[in-house]
Amino acid sequence: MIKAPANTKMSRFNVDPDIDSSISNSNEYTSYQHCPTKVPLNGMQYTDVDAESQNFLSDHQLGKKKYEAEYSPGSASFGMSVFNLGNAIMGSGILGLSYAMANTGIAMFVILLVAVAIFSLYSVHLLLKTANEGGSLVYEQLGYKAFGIPGKLAASCSITMQNFGAMASYLYIVKYELPIVIKHANIDVCGVFCSSWYTNGDYLVLIVTMAIILPLSLLRNLGYLGYTSGFSLLCMVFFLIVVSTEINCDLQEVPDPLERLSATVYAVPILTFAFVCHPAILPMYEELKDRSRRKMQNVANVSFLGMFVMYLLAALFGYLTFNEAVEPELLHTYSKVYNFDVVLLIVRFAVLTAVTLTVPVVLFPIRTSVNQLLGASKDFSWPRHICITVALLVCVNILVIFVPTIRDIFGFIGASAAAMLIFILPSAFYIKLVKKESMKSVQKIGATLFLIVGFMVMICSMALIIADWIHNAASSGEHADGH
Repeated sequence: MIKAPANTKMSRFNVDPDIDSSISNSNEYTSYQHCPTKVPLNGMQYTDVDAESQNFLSDHQLGKKKYEAEYSPGSASFGMSVFNLGNAIMGSGILGLSYAMANTGIAMFVILLVAVAIFSLYSVHLLLKTANEGGSLVYEQLGYKAFGIPGKLAASCSITMQNFGAMASYLYIVKYELPIVIKHANIDVCGVFCSSWYTNGDYLVLIVTMAIILPLSLLRNLGYLGYTSGFSLLCMVFFLIVVSTEINCDLQEVPDPLERLSATVYAVPILTFAFVCHPAILPMYEELKDRSRRKMQNVANVSFLGMFVMYLLAALFGYLTFNEAVEPELLHTYSKVYNFDVVLLIVRFAVLTAVTLTVPVVLFPIRTSVNQLLGASKDFSWPRHICITVALLVCVNILVIFVPTIRDIFGFIGASAAAMLIFILPSAFYIKLVKKESMKSVQKIGATLFLIVGFMVMICSMALIIADWIHNAASSGEHADGH
């Protein structure tokens, strides 16, 4: 029997459009120098690889030996993927939702929360379908295929801004909450209570980063973080349970109406920031075992539903507890009522644990993005891997040490990078790369409207936030002149 050469012309076979291929390998280090066109695999099936993953491989992957060497079948289970995605969705954003509800009212908040959740899921649908049609599981490469270098830069910068802001917000919580936990727990390491370095938030952020975050961030695959993600979610569930039992606190302080109106402009960006997980979607899709677009969409559906319920309950109970006096960071408000309460101390520790374990999950897409910008080869390199990880953590620690308030992070990142990742980029990539649908189709019209809404959300939110900053700066100047 004569063996056909590897470059023999391939024959087509039919594939269910709802079951997408796990397209060309897009490991953490993928080059943009060659973006081959899609070539259908021949009728030959490999028993060690699921059928859906054999379709639409790039032409340089033909032949069983090369295919097996480059294709990554994924090893993360459905449950672990749900935990990882849920952990990527839920982080410090949950602490700002009561503040958003206080400035919009319960009814409007629920409407906005439902709308943002639905929009986020729809953008995940667009992103997964575009990844299949565009032939890549890397966000930046989709941008490159759609719009060239500008598309690649837009995707990379948006991912970096969003996840960098998310990491900063998590470490901001460590900076301000961990010293309080140490003081309230009467931990006296050096014999000089509450006056040593270990109650300095800046030092503690550095220690937590080096001792916990860095080792976890150096792991090569997201699947390994499934267990820490599950534990992180359990910590936030505990936080939610405690918040739901501490209603009707006696807190008399009510903010000035002008301050409340000023804070209202942050409501939509905070909600948008709370649901952004899109930089992690494609890496998790790549690592999903027996992956298909439908299976990954189900992972997203389960994760978003769970986070929606937790967000709604946390915001509602936090708001009912403090009403309009709630602060941008919910735990700060509790401190005014329960200064040395044991339950609050445990809650603080649980939240600290949750946000700390979330940082490695959020850092993973940034590291991928940096590699794409640097044009690194697809071959894994431990020195490069370690250097980029350390550099990112150093930069985010510097930012956290000097950041003024967590509200500014929620607002600015939510209005800019989050709007790009949820609304603008997925719809723009979909319109450009999905060729089989005409611009008059329902799908393309929906994506176009989604793109327009994204620009409106970003422009309006940024304009209001900048106006608020200018107003606050002017007010501060007047108060200074008055004194």
